[in-house]
Amino acid sequence: MSQGAAPMLDLAVIGAGPCGLAVGVAAKRSGLTAALFDTGSIVSSLLRYPLYMTFFSTPERLEIAGVPFVTSGEKPTRREALTYYRKVAEYFQLDVRQYREVVQVRRTDGGFELLASHPGTPPETVAARNLVYATGYFESPNLLGVPGEDLPHVSHFFVEAHPYWRQSVVIVGGGNSAVEAALELHRVGARVTIVHFLEQFDRGVKSWVLPDITNRVKDGSVAVRWRSRVVRIEPACVVIRSEGDGSNESLAADFVLALTGYRADQRLLRAAGVSIDETTGVPKHVAGTMETNVPGIYIAGVLSCGYDANRVFIENGRAHGDLICAHIKAKPPRVAPGG
Repeated sequence: MSQGAAPMLDLAVIGAGPCGLAVGVAAKRSGLTAALFDTGSIVSSLLRYPLYMTFFSTPERLEIAGVPFVTSGEKPTRREALTYYRKVAEYFQLDVRQYREVVQVRRTDGGFELLASHPGTPPETVAARNLVYATGYFESPNLLGVPGEDLPHVSHFFVEAHPYWRQSVVIVGGGNSAVEAALELHRVGARVTIVHFLEQFDRGVKSWVLPDITNRVKDGSVAVRWRSRVVRIEPACVVIRSEGDGSNESLAADFVLALTGYRADQRLLRAAGVSIDETTGVPKHVAGTMETNVPGIYIAGVLSCGYDANRVFIENGRAHGDLICAHIKAKPPRVAPGG
């Protein structure tokens, strides 16, 4: 290591979401040096949630390291969660390096070297003995792959309903995100049409939400085109095709919300040599330690379940940090060449 260079970290965590923070806390408690890197702010994925969203989970299932998550109601809100995770990072004095995108990872004799870019400053080079990928999946929406998807009135995220007042909105999808957005838009006076490739809403739609959307469809407040797929998106309309008779229809659309789910961005993992099952998207790893087929590289959170993002949430992904740090602590000390 050159003179003046920062000391090598025990672990570098790529991703500062709730599961990444849990790894950072576990490292602190284990006496390991760690830094967290995120392309956005701390728990930036929560910023993608609807503004007035209430979590399905109760507060204790979202807690990190036993720090109480105090809420005003039975279920925490998005705003309360943002506050809670900031306070956890402050309490444990975590080294969180926000707005730093890890653009390259390479193996060295002593571990790994990361190249992290930051707008307006030279890239930062960081050395770490171990790497933890906790990048989540919310930044990588499932694209429709149709012409016009990149038009400015098209979004893969829904934050709040107010901007859509008295607008024609086409929502693509039939899961929780699509259904809840449709209901909120209807309540503020938007003209909503749902386009879904199935003949009913997804089985995973929340039980207390399903009767509401079913009644809105029945009374005509929310229009639906079942068994239909988007062919192309134009500046003022969406062209869809019926799976039944193959006919095309043009739907008026001031805005389009393509709420078709998300998947993990696995490019950095693949570049580091981690094997990923092409069918399931699950990186090869040992469940009891979260270490991948590349020694010293671990995964945490939703990455561990591949394309089935509904199997791992904050409440079970938060335990991965303890498994990882226990495994790192149990390793024999690594002696650098010439050391």
